[in-house]
Amino acid sequence: MKRMQLWTLALVLIGTGTLWAQGKNIAGNWQGTLRTGDGEGLRIVLKITGDDDKYSGQLYSIDQGPGVVAMSSISLQGSEVIFAIKSIGLTYRGTLNPDGNTISGSSTQGKQTLPLNLQRVSEEDTWAIPEPTKPMAKDAQPDFEVATIKPSKPNTPGKTTDFEGRQFTMVNYNVNDLLSDAYGLHTKQIFGAPAWFDTELYDIDGVPDVPGEPNDKQAGMMLQKLLADRFALKFHREQRELSVFAITVAKGGPKMTISAVGQVNEDEFSFRKLGDLTATNITMDEFATEMQGSVTDRPVIDRTGLKDRYDFKLRWTPDDSQFAQFRSAGVQQRKTDKPSNQPALKDAIQQQIGLRIDAVKAMVDVIVIDHVEHPTPN
Repeated sequence: MKRMQLWTLALVLIGTGTLWAQGKNIAGNWQGTLRTGDGEGLRIVLKITGDDDKYSGQLYSIDQGPGVVAMSSISLQGSEVIFAIKSIGLTYRGTLNPDGNTISGSSTQGKQTLPLNLQRVSEEDTWAIPEPTKPMAKDAQPDFEVATIKPSKPNTPGKTTDFEGRQFTMVNYNVNDLLSDAYGLHTKQIFGAPAWFDTELYDIDGVPDVPGEPNDKQAGMMLQKLLADRFALKFHREQRELSVFAITVAKGGPKMTISAVGQVNEDEFSFRKLGDLTATNITMDEFATEMQGSVTDRPVIDRTGLKDRYDFKLRWTPDDSQFAQFRSAGVQQRKTDKPSNQPALKDAIQQQIGLRIDAVKAMVDVIVIDHVEHPTPN
């Protein structure tokens, strides 16, 4: 169960690039607050090292916690400071003031432009950079030390899962989604569920009883225990033949990059918008599980035989059958999110990452609900 956000404005960046400095040296620490559309602010720290011939830069969104995305370019052209982050479609343009210690500018992502003014600061005055959360011990079997379950606020768009510090949060999840994440199943592998499983949305906020950040299996274990304890969930397992999507290797072989990350906890499966996927350090089995959990209208099974972990991007034009769980949480695709040059998912998977996804019939595991209740009070 990866952290999923449909739209991320700023993350930790580690990028290198050439800066063409003309008259001013911009090496040093810079910081400012990015004013978001809801009136809140995100504190940004930009660190630049090097000299006029070559600089490298790091940008931290310290209120969003640890996270990494590549800065694709950064330059100083006269008094204009420009950097771009292609992976999230973000550009920044600012003017270096004559004193060389302030930059007045703004950040643009899609059609939204937000002010971001930066000030040069000493190392001592730089806002503290959050430390990455250490992974939970691999043999840990965590439960929630404490957890609150509340109905989601009406008309709150978006669906997110996050872990920051010791806080585990889920926003706008129905019980079908919780079961899907807990047991790695598509919602069509759940039988006997009451109608409210799909219609009632919940926010979950909790703290694990074991230190560290859980991996996917451990996060699922926490949700399994929560469902049994707070929803009085009881079920049994069966195998049934269902319509599924099978992922196989296309003619010509995979077009993905074998990941250099190498650590199971350092992975990503995130959407900047519907149909705009970035995957990092992902196995094909995980890819199938994540696709069925967020995109497809039926289960997905891995028949590629590939065992490595991969990095890739996937861009497509979604159809109305896809992203049902996000749409149930009020996320609608805008016309501007449907570029005419992006293919359908089936074609995009073959063209961009060298795989096939085909509709087939297969025997798969299902769970049948025997008993469930609305969550107990907090």
